[in-house]
Amino acid sequence: MATIEHTIDVQVPVRTAYNQWTQFEEFPRFMEGVKEVRQLDDTRLYWRATIGGVDKEWRARITEQVPDRGIAWESEGGAYNSGLVRFELESPGETRITLRIDYDPDGVLENVGDAVGAVSRRVKGDLERFKEFIESRGQETGAWRGTVDSGTPRASRPNPGGGFPQ
Repeated sequence: MATIEHTIDVQVPVRTAYNQWTQFEEFPRFMEGVKEVRQLDDTRLYWRATIGGVDKEWRARITEQVPDRGIAWESEGGAYNSGLVRFELESPGETRITLRIDYDPDGVLENVGDAVGAVSRRVKGDLERFKEFIESRGQETGAWRGTVDSGTPRASRPNPGGGFPQ
């Protein structure tokens, strides 16, 4: 099991950064190798990506989501991964985003790529492209403001005391 964590500051309000991140189908616009993300329902996503030169598909389930705080997920079948993205207010127009991914490299190419830091550079680059994307737009392309608690979607409400700080 490997873990990657990167942080970046973006020059937009927390709400704007969070709202854009909830637009999962837009991920191919700034995530290298991601060919398609399709939202199947409030908590399930279908992913298609090229990893280490190999096309992969998997489903992911959102396990926790708190508006303006964070989103946690885990894969269901296919390439194992889980993680979370956290949004923190730095100043009224600046947000700190921390992305942590836990994954299990599969096969020789992925293990070699992991050993030389290719995956970490890719994730860092994805965050930098997200920063460019949202700062150049200045506003989100959409938003989902619901809450997911233990994998169950709920109407928008304050932080239920889950894993994301107030």
